[in-house]
Amino acid sequence: MNMVPTTAEVFSEKTSHQFSDEGRGRLLSLPGEPLFLADWERALFIHYEVDAALLQHELPFALDLWHGRAFVSLVAFTMRDLHPRFGGRAAAWLFRPIATHRFLNVRTYVKHGNERGIYFITEWLSNWLSVQLGPLIYGLPYRFAKLDYRHTHEQGRLSGKVETPGQGGLVYEARLTPDDSFAPCRTGSLDEFLLERYTAYTSRGIKRRTFRVWHPPWPQVCAQVQMVDDSLLAKAWPWFQTAKCVGVNYSPGLRDVWMGRSRLVK
Repeated sequence: MNMVPTTAEVFSEKTSHQFSDEGRGRLLSLPGEPLFLADWERALFIHYEVDAALLQHELPFALDLWHGRAFVSLVAFTMRDLHPRFGGRAAAWLFRPIATHRFLNVRTYVKHGNERGIYFITEWLSNWLSVQLGPLIYGLPYRFAKLDYRHTHEQGRLSGKVETPGQGGLVYEARLTPDDSFAPCRTGSLDEFLLERYTAYTSRGIKRRTFRVWHPPWPQVCAQVQMVDDSLLAKAWPWFQTAKCVGVNYSPGLRDVWMGRSRLVK
C-alpha cells in the first residue's frame, strides 16, 4: 500500500537545490510573477523547539512537524533595495521610502494541502511606513520597533538589539566558528528543514493569505548564541516559557530574492 511520505522522509530524500528549484517552479507557475525583488542581507536564524499543542492552538494552519517536534525561529536580517520587478528606475524611486529596513521575524513551520511553508507569527520592523503597508497588502503581522544589528561575520561576531516600549526587549550575541565556510545545509538535516522554505502564509482576522518566494539555497554556517534578554518573547507567548534553543544558523545573505503576489487561501 502506498503511503504519503512524512515531512522527515521528504527532507531526507531531497537536496537544498531541489527545494529551491521546486520553489522557483511554483512561483513561476503563476501569471505575472515575481512581483518584487530585494536583497536579504546578514541573516541570523535562532531556532527553538516548542510545545506543539500550545503552539497549534494559536495557528490558523496545521503545523509541519519534524519527527513530531514543533519549532519557532527568530530571523534577524536587513532587507535592501526592495523594488518592483517591472517599472525600471521610476518604480524603484517610488519605493525608496520602504526599500531598506531591518526585520525581526518570529515564524513557525506549517503546511496547507501539499505545500509546506512558514507562518509569520509576528514581525518587528524598523520602518514605520512599511509597518502601515504590510498588513494591508499582505496581511503581515507587522509591528514597529527600534532594531540595531551588528552582524559583522567578517570578524566572526554578531550582535543585535530590539527595543519595543512597554513590551520588553531582545538582546543577543553570537559567534561563528572561524574555520567554517558558507554552504547549503546538509541534505536531510533539521537545518535544511528550517531554512529551505519557499512559501509563506499569513492571516489577518478571518482572511488567510499566501505568497511565494524564490532564491538559491541559503549559504550558511552554524553559530553559537547567547540570549542576553528575551523578555520580548517571554511576555508575548506562553509557549516560549518552555522553549528550548536547538540551533543557530547565519548567512551573509542573498541577492535579488524574488517575492510573489499575496493571494487568498481558500
